[in-house]
Amino acid sequence: MKKVICLLFLSLTASSFAAVPALEREVLLELYHSTNGYHWKNKWNLAAPVATWYGVTVLEDKVVGLDLSDNNLSGLLPESIGNLSSLKKINFCNNRIEGAIPKTIGNLTALTQLNLSHNQLSGVIPSSIGNLLNLVQIELFMNKLKGSLPFELGKLSKLEVLSIYNNEIEGKIPVSLYTIQSLKVMLLSGNRLNGELLSDIVKLKDLETLSLFDNELKGLIPKELEALKKLRELNISYNQFNGPVSKNLVDKDALNMTMLTSNGKIVLLETI
Repeated sequence: MKKVICLLFLSLTASSFAAVPALEREVLLELYHSTNGYHWKNKWNLAAPVATWYGVTVLEDKVVGLDLSDNNLSGLLPESIGNLSSLKKINFCNNRIEGAIPKTIGNLTALTQLNLSHNQLSGVIPSSIGNLLNLVQIELFMNKLKGSLPFELGKLSKLEVLSIYNNEIEGKIPVSLYTIQSLKVMLLSGNRLNGELLSDIVKLKDLETLSLFDNELKGLIPKELEALKKLRELNISYNQFNGPVSKNLVDKDALNMTMLTSNGKIVLLETI
């Protein structure tokens, strides 16, 4: 029994002190300094092995995970983050990171989860995000992101969660989004989206939650929404939709289809 415990201890110790490539360590050091690591809640001991650093997951001598959520990060994300080629998970939510999302994020083709929510990020969502074909979750909500949703999002055929609410995103919902049949959650409320919600929404057969609340969307509400059998949560109020809508959809909507006219007047859509 003692021998088994000893072997297990040696195995864990070897894993903890595994050496990551020098390039990856340099990237982490740049991240540490560019986000004011000396002021983090949980600081890194830079003299210790990388595998012992807070929030860093190392597997087979490669950095595969970074979870630095709620850790008082501030400053900018370095372009070099794109060199962490084995990274599968990034969680930097609830910090004070500012500046743009680096275009090099598109180099992280192993990434399955990207959470940069609740920061102070600005600029546009880089089109290179469309390179991340393994992404299952994108969470960029509660930032200051501008521009339009990149058409390239439609390439993400494994995506289940798209959460970009409470930003300053404008323009139309790209038609490519309607092709992501794996999508279960789409949260785009609190932006400046305009144009129409297309009947192509019916293609999202696995959609469970749809929130487009507080945008500038216009036109008729597509009746095809009723064909989404898995849809449980719906909020498309406080837009400028017009025309009649079924009682079934009114009952599903969190605010019972309360809309705003172009003059800012609150109206309820006619129920049929």
